[in-house]
Amino acid sequence: MTLHHLTALHPVLFVPHGSPMFALHPGAAGAAMSALVPQLDTPRAIVVISPHWETAVPTVGFSRRPETIHDFGGFDPRLYDMQYPAQGSPEVAALVVSALQNAGLPVAQDAQRGLDHGAWIPLLQMFPLANVPVVPVSVQSHLGPAHALRVGQALSTLADQGVLLIASGNITHNLRDLMVLRRQGGSAPDYVQAFADWVHRHMVARDTNGLMAYRSQAAGERAHPTDEHLLPLFSAVGAAGPQAQASAFFRGISDDVIAMDGYAFHGAERRHLADR
Repeated sequence: MTLHHLTALHPVLFVPHGSPMFALHPGAAGAAMSALVPQLDTPRAIVVISPHWETAVPTVGFSRRPETIHDFGGFDPRLYDMQYPAQGSPEVAALVVSALQNAGLPVAQDAQRGLDHGAWIPLLQMFPLANVPVVPVSVQSHLGPAHALRVGQALSTLADQGVLLIASGNITHNLRDLMVLRRQGGSAPDYVQAFADWVHRHMVARDTNGLMAYRSQAAGERAHPTDEHLLPLFSAVGAAGPQAQASAFFRGISDDVIAMDGYAFHGAERRHLADR
């Protein structure tokens, strides 16, 4: 482990959301996410990008009271009773729409959209009182990482308006492998750590072009049969800006196949946080 002396956090994070059971058993990853909050200025609102809301064009939620969506089945019954009663912010949603439009991106609005588990489960770890307004934003898995990066770049202007951008996903996400291991047993496949390490090297090197070519890696294809769970990472990189230095605030594996690595972004000129 090396130590880096870094500036205060930028209001941009990439956080894992794991499986829905992460809400009940947050463990070390949840604790690491909670520990980030005191390092941030209290946000005016949170804009959260979740892979569990996929649309044709970037879509912004305008609900004043977004419902807690339990978009999963077959899990612990206690999960379905959990609520995350954050308010929405149509005012901040309008800022998001303007930022996307100013970047030349098509954008839609959704007056009813709630918070899916890719949004409310990580927020539960970080802001358990649900006392900060939340605005959800969708992903476009059919448009790939370059588009996700461009969305993040468009949203970089929100940092100057007191808004925290949280991009939620997972560094590896192969549900088929998860099901096979649950039925047959066994240990974590080698590709899980290998791909997490590959992503980490590219993140700390600020090699965005290399990172976007992740499907050139055999481990990348296996880690993500579909793109949606990695795309928020590119939006976080875009929103943080090319001069920001990425630092892993947590690295670890859950359920054998889900890499729970999370990244914060700092100014590039100083150094000092654990960088694993």
